[in-house]
Amino acid sequence: MPELTFLGAARTVTGSKYLLEHDGRRVLVDCGLFQGLKELRLRNWEPFPIAPRSLDAVVVTHAHLDHVGWLPRLVAQGYRGRIFCTSGTADLCRLVLPDSARIQEEDTRRANRRGYTKHHPALPLYTEADAWRAVSQLQPLGYHRPIEAASGLSIEFTPVGHLLGAAYVLARLDGAGTILFGGDLGRYGRPVLPDPSDAVEADIVLVESTYGNRDHAPDDDGEALAQAIRDAAARGGKIIIPSFAIGRVEELLYWVRRLEEARRIPVLPVYIDSPMASEALRFYTARVAELDPDMRPAQKGVATFGSTRFQTVASPQESKALTASDAPAIIISASGMATGGRVLHHMAAALPDPKHTILFVGFQAPGTRGRQLVDGAHEVRIHGRPVPVAARIVNNDSMSAHADRGEILRWLSTLPRPPRRLFLVHGEENALGALKDLVKSRLEWDAYIPSYGERIHL
Repeated sequence: MPELTFLGAARTVTGSKYLLEHDGRRVLVDCGLFQGLKELRLRNWEPFPIAPRSLDAVVVTHAHLDHVGWLPRLVAQGYRGRIFCTSGTADLCRLVLPDSARIQEEDTRRANRRGYTKHHPALPLYTEADAWRAVSQLQPLGYHRPIEAASGLSIEFTPVGHLLGAAYVLARLDGAGTILFGGDLGRYGRPVLPDPSDAVEADIVLVESTYGNRDHAPDDDGEALAQAIRDAAARGGKIIIPSFAIGRVEELLYWVRRLEEARRIPVLPVYIDSPMASEALRFYTARVAELDPDMRPAQKGVATFGSTRFQTVASPQESKALTASDAPAIIISASGMATGGRVLHHMAAALPDPKHTILFVGFQAPGTRGRQLVDGAHEVRIHGRPVPVAARIVNNDSMSAHADRGEILRWLSTLPRPPRRLFLVHGEENALGALKDLVKSRLEWDAYIPSYGERIHL
């Protein structure tokens, strides 16, 4: 009898990990970092509940850190098998995993140098060498191409929007039915990426619930973004946008260019201050056939992304000069929840000044700096030091790459028949409970909300 253990994204939105065991085989679906609250982040340091060497395969749905960011740790603990993913996910993992390791190593060096750590010495969760070892184990696959990941267990990837290379995974178990791992579900009718593919028939379904208790604001043709830019420009300030380095940057550039062309915003310098985001743009451009048709340039030599005064920031020295400059500009920099990266330097300089704007454009997990700011914090700590908040804080979650409750129901409705069991994952308690009630009232299905570490016989 197959068993499923929920090792992450259970009653929280981070740390996605699902251990599937069947007929003596073990496959891990997703291997994400826990982020946000300290009690969650401490889970990253816990030993894996089984010997990593005993895993037959690892499968990942997409390249966001809450789905792949623990891979180097798993490899460092002894996993030597293949990590199945799409080609787009493999490209992006080659960016995000070494970058995650470098940030951790830099943060621990800074903490040790300045003495704001309780650990002596502080150590990174994993090293850049661990990250590159994990990258070497990636096994890219095309969409709609079933492959045996372990004896008696095959997998197949299907596009689901959300991010370049993102997919849901259909696992077929010999003699024991099918399981659909939904990954993170993309949006309908949004720019850059196609809509999510319809679901396929499955006995067991796991679906994310990040926005299970709300609907995104109606499409405003970019007006909320335009208003934030106009307001900051009128005050002579910067618009600093903490952004996930892959996925969100591309949509931001799409909208800035579109708003400029419509003359709805002033033409400002637009800086991408994230080496990883700059590289991700290259991969998106190279895989333009996987994007929305309207993202394909009509003429050769025309950039897929980029605005009138678009620039990438290459070196740390250029980044420091940009931080020190007081000239109005749009600065897009990682990380998206303001938990690390170059954006922290920009925020530390801008937060005390009311002419500047910090614009959040995605989900902010509890315990992150981003969540503190959108919840109205008057002071945050950056690099161990208190920083007062006087800048304008704007939260525009209509640009989120996660489906809202209506879109989740829309996708579930594409299942050819009701699943035998539906598990709600990747959500906070209030979102999970609301979505469970909505599934019951709208679809007349029962749904189950698993707990962290819970093991279920399927």
